[in-house]
Amino acid sequence: MSWPDVPIKDVCLLAVDCVNKTAPVVDYETPYRMLRTTNVRGGFVDADNTRFVNEETFIKWTRRGVPKKGDVILTREAPLGDVGRLTSDNTVFLGQRLFMYRADPEKLNSEYLAYALQSPLVQGRIKSKGFGATVEHARVGDCENLLIPVPDLVTQERIGNILAAYDDLIENNKRRIELLEESARQLYKEWFVRFRFPGHEHVKIIDGVPEGWTSEPLDRVVDVIKHSVDPTQLPASTPYIGLEHMPRRSFTLNVWETSEKVTSTKYKFNQGDILFGKIRPYFHKIGFALTAGITSSDAIVMRPKLERQYFVALCEVTSDQFIALASKTVREGSKMPRADWKVLKQRRILCPSEALLEVFNSQIVGIVDQCKTLSYQNFCLTQARDLLLPKLMNGEIAV
Repeated sequence: MSWPDVPIKDVCLLAVDCVNKTAPVVDYETPYRMLRTTNVRGGFVDADNTRFVNEETFIKWTRRGVPKKGDVILTREAPLGDVGRLTSDNTVFLGQRLFMYRADPEKLNSEYLAYALQSPLVQGRIKSKGFGATVEHARVGDCENLLIPVPDLVTQERIGNILAAYDDLIENNKRRIELLEESARQLYKEWFVRFRFPGHEHVKIIDGVPEGWTSEPLDRVVDVIKHSVDPTQLPASTPYIGLEHMPRRSFTLNVWETSEKVTSTKYKFNQGDILFGKIRPYFHKIGFALTAGITSSDAIVMRPKLERQYFVALCEVTSDQFIALASKTVREGSKMPRADWKVLKQRRILCPSEALLEVFNSQIVGIVDQCKTLSYQNFCLTQARDLLLPKLMNGEIAV
C-alpha cells in the first residue's frame, strides 16, 4: 500500500528553524530551558535535563515560535535525523541545529508525524539531504520541503495511537525509575547524613562517625579502572556509553549505542561498574552500567573493592553532596572543567556495622533491581516499537 507524498510544510502549522547562534546560558535554574541535540533521542525530547536562560534570552530565541506539547523536533546536525515528540509542559526553546514541526490538526496527526519522521523511508530521505565534509547536516529548505507519506486522518490516528502506546509505557517506566531512585537517595540520606538508622537512639556520634561504624577514603572502597581499548578491534555490537548517553541525576545508565562508529581510545567497563562523567561534574552524570561495554575516556570507571560495600559506594558517589564536592574542586581544563580524582579519592565513606549494612543492602537491592527490570522492559518495548513502525508505515500491517 502506498500513500501520497506531501511536502511537510503543507501539512504543518509551523515548520521553523532555531536561531542559529549560541544562546547565553545562566548557571542557575529558571523557568526557561534550552533544548539541544542531545535532548532529542529515540523518539523522545528530554525537556528536564537542560541548560537555562533568562527571560530576555528566551523571548529573543522564540521569536519564530515557542515550542509546545505535541510539537515534533528534528536534529539538523550532530547528529542528522534524530526525532523526538515533545510531551512535557516545560517552557523550552530550540537550541542550535534543531528544527520544529507543529502539525495542522485538520491535515496531520502529531503522533503520526513523529513516527513518519522516524520511519526508514523518511529517514532515508533526511539522510540523503545531508551534506558537509566534516559534520553532516541538512539545509533549512530541505527540512521544510521534506516529503512524508500522508494517509487519511483516521489511518494516521490509528498508526499514531498504536506506536504511542509503546512510548507511553516507556515514559511511564522512566518516571517509575525516577521515583525509585529518589527513594534510594532519601534512604541513604536518612541513614548516612541524618544518622536516623535503626537503633540510632542508642548510638553515640563521635567526630561525625556513629559508634561501631568505620570511615574510609573513597579510594579504599573503590578501584578506578583504566582499561584502555581500541574500539575498532572490538565487535561492532559492543555497547558504548558516552557522556551524551548519561542522563542527569539518574544512577541507572540504561541508554547506550554500539561501538560501530567509535574510533578513539575508550575505557572498558563491566556490568555493574559505576561510571562518572568528569567533565562539568555539576551535570550530575553518574550511575551504574546495566551491561559491559566501553565508555568515554572522560568518564571515571569505579568498581567497589568489596561486594557488600557496593550499594553504599553507589549511593555516596551519586549523592548531591559528592557532586557538590566534585563541582567545587574541578580542575580547569583547556576547554572545560573536569572533576579532580586526586581530591575525590579522599572523600570519606561511612560504612555501618555488618548487621546494619546487611539491612541497608537488603532495602537498596530491591530498589536497584526494580530499576533494572523497568530498564530491560523499556529495551524490549523499544525493540518491539522499532520493528512494528516500518510495517505500519508501509501498510504491511492493516490498521
